[in-house]
Amino acid sequence: MNLALLPLAAPPPPPTPGPPPHAVAAWPLQPRPEIVRGFELPAKPWLPGHRGVDLAGRPGQPVLAATAGTITYAGALAGRGVVTIAIGPRRTTYEPVVPAVSVGVTVKTGTVIGRLSAAGSHCVPRSCLHWGLLQGKQYVNPLTLLPNRPVRLLPLAERPAQPAAAAPRAVSPAPESPPNHNQRAAKLVIAATAALALTAGVLIRRE
Repeated sequence: MNLALLPLAAPPPPPTPGPPPHAVAAWPLQPRPEIVRGFELPAKPWLPGHRGVDLAGRPGQPVLAATAGTITYAGALAGRGVVTIAIGPRRTTYEPVVPAVSVGVTVKTGTVIGRLSAAGSHCVPRSCLHWGLLQGKQYVNPLTLLPNRPVRLLPLAERPAQPAAAAPRAVSPAPESPPNHNQRAAKLVIAATAALALTAGVLIRRE
């Protein structure tokens, strides 16, 4: 009996790990800035609110592209410099900025798009960058783009005081039955009345 030995197939090598995914967005100021004022979406589009976040900075500080995309606006708007980066329906805005890019340029995350301007700051007398995000026509909190968004600690709510236990209601004592001497007096009156009636009847008969 002849036996044939078949070579065993070697297991496939493990897949080579790919490069780590790029962050969706990065802070537009480095090092990581202080948040001077957060996002406050108004209840109605025409009501006041804060449609972005204010990040503390210094005049002349480089402003970085928080997201990749195409420059769709770079210039003065309402007295201050504004830069807008669009990718599809999403737009990120930066102000007040002295632009270092022009419309139509494609940028990557971290590209310098301008310098922070002291004119038109939302944080007078401090300088800060107003960073905004629009998804279509809807304003959104730009911090939601960050992979490691800052955590805002809120004070623990005070526990509601437990209602005090209701005091037991006083039970009115049951009315006492009339004392026995009252009952005896009533019986005596009835007996006397009967005796008088009987005596009067006897006297009438005698007459």
